[in-house]
Amino acid sequence: MPPRTEKTTALRVAVLADSDTRWKWGALTARRLTAGASRTSAQRVEISGLLLRGRATPTPRQLAEVGDVGIEAGRVREVTAVEFLHGVRDEGYDVVVLALVGGAVQAMLHGLAALRLPARPVVVTGYVGVVYEKLADGLLLRHGADVVLANSRHDAERFRAVYEGVGADSSAVTEAALPFLGGEPHRPQEGRDTVVFAAQPSVPASRDDRMYLLRRLVEHARLHPEREVLLKLRSKPGEHTTHIEELPYQRLAERLPGGLPPNFRLVYGHMGEVLDRTDLLVTVSSTAALESLHRRVPTAVLTDLGVREALGNHHFIGSGLLTSWDHLDGGHRPEPAPQWLAGQGVAADGTYATAYDHARARVDALLAAARLPDLAPYYTPATAPGYLPGILARHHLAPDGHPLPGAERPRERGGVRGAVREAVREAARGAYRQGVQRVAPVIRRMGEL
Repeated sequence: MPPRTEKTTALRVAVLADSDTRWKWGALTARRLTAGASRTSAQRVEISGLLLRGRATPTPRQLAEVGDVGIEAGRVREVTAVEFLHGVRDEGYDVVVLALVGGAVQAMLHGLAALRLPARPVVVTGYVGVVYEKLADGLLLRHGADVVLANSRHDAERFRAVYEGVGADSSAVTEAALPFLGGEPHRPQEGRDTVVFAAQPSVPASRDDRMYLLRRLVEHARLHPEREVLLKLRSKPGEHTTHIEELPYQRLAERLPGGLPPNFRLVYGHMGEVLDRTDLLVTVSSTAALESLHRRVPTAVLTDLGVREALGNHHFIGSGLLTSWDHLDGGHRPEPAPQWLAGQGVAADGTYATAYDHARARVDALLAAARLPDLAPYYTPATAPGYLPGILARHHLAPDGHPLPGAERPRERGGVRGAVREAVREAARGAYRQGVQRVAPVIRRMGEL
């Protein structure tokens, strides 16, 4: 790896992501961490995008709908965990952003530690949105990174409390904000009245609950024919996102008695573009609520199915946003509580421009260090012998972080034999995705009949 000096011509950054939303978070986080006046004028930034192969690996359509993240499509490729580790060893990255589920972050931390590089990259990780479940589990799986980003002051305080509560170093916790906030503040337009429901892949989970929400949304459209009512969807049937969606609203809408009213539509696309024309954002607990609040769009969090940890809407207790479809049908518009907003990182007060200053300064200081300390995750074969080996094995790593036997088969490059083997691999990957994304959910649903 080239030494970190002002003579280095490029700051090399790798973003490893395992879903469409985490790709969006990781790529934009990398841009924000490497932007600003702290960079020398002679140094350019090169960001490479890496997609971890698995059930939620984003499709080209999903990547396109994420929007512009400042990384050329030609610099994005799919890799296995072992291929990623080889890339870190061979490519000389200065910064690595792990935009992954907690178990994958833990595996990569141990894999990177096992490389024992003379000059390792700065490792950054965090969460893509609201942290409302598995707080301790997810945080401890991310422990060991140089920077664990918190999207708000509220999250930063909770993260430090968890680490300190188990006797782990909490200095990596760094307050920032969601990297994809932006857009112009909401301005009502004469003749426009658009209500958007931000759907979530796994919240709520049951067919009855999802049908209830869909029915109420359609009823709202019928009650207010002058309004445009949009159901904003995350993915098309068969595609996976950060969470599994086994009951797509598209399929449920096809079975809705009476059909759909003319002022009701299903929409896809970049959330920021949808918010450009939104006058009321409704959700159960989507991170889209924070994007909406940042832009001062009227926002409602539903209580129809209860205020429960399983739904994630308990995160909005104290926000002033909790309400029901009955109240929304009657014209109610929630008003956010200023004190709650101040702790959530939505930066509606104009402070978003400086939200990454502290995180950027921390990364700069780590890059300037003569030598970084060895990566030291909280979980080790000694502290979690019944948990850690299984997490590492899922990514073909041994308990010491080294690749398992057979996981390091050299790729044959060039020639007919190499081309045939690569074609077979691609066919196998396609069959795997077909199984986990289409067949398995059907089997699970049949088992519930």
